[in-house]
Amino acid sequence: MPQKIIHGYKELMAKAEAEVESIAAADAIALHERDDVVIVDIRDIRELEREGRIAGSFHAPRGMLEFWVDPESPYHKPIFAEDKTFIIHCASGWRSLLATQILQKMGVKPVKNMTGGFTAWKEAGGAVEKLPEKKSK
Repeated sequence: MPQKIIHGYKELMAKAEAEVESIAAADAIALHERDDVVIVDIRDIRELEREGRIAGSFHAPRGMLEFWVDPESPYHKPIFAEDKTFIIHCASGWRSLLATQILQKMGVKPVKNMTGGFTAWKEAGGAVEKLPEKKSK
């Protein structure tokens, strides 16, 4: 018998939308060059390799995000201890919406979800860069 899902993804996303602040890609583009803003890409590395990334963004894979943010974690990344506004994005905004909610619950502020993700960023004309080619061994 299949497992019964108590809270489906649509419910989880609706709850997150009610709790977090979102930002449109065009507004994120306007903040892109500011020193007090970090754009965090939570997509899988294969997505970055295939599609590129927002120029100057910080890559934090979704599976490691909470561990990289928490200063008590052995995996902590110092960038998350900086006094910055963090704009979180994925490909379309679903993963980043839920991730933003978790970061907010962890106490990261200000943190915003970029609505529409990397797709919306590209459509709005945001700067994109390719990852450097891997050197073959």
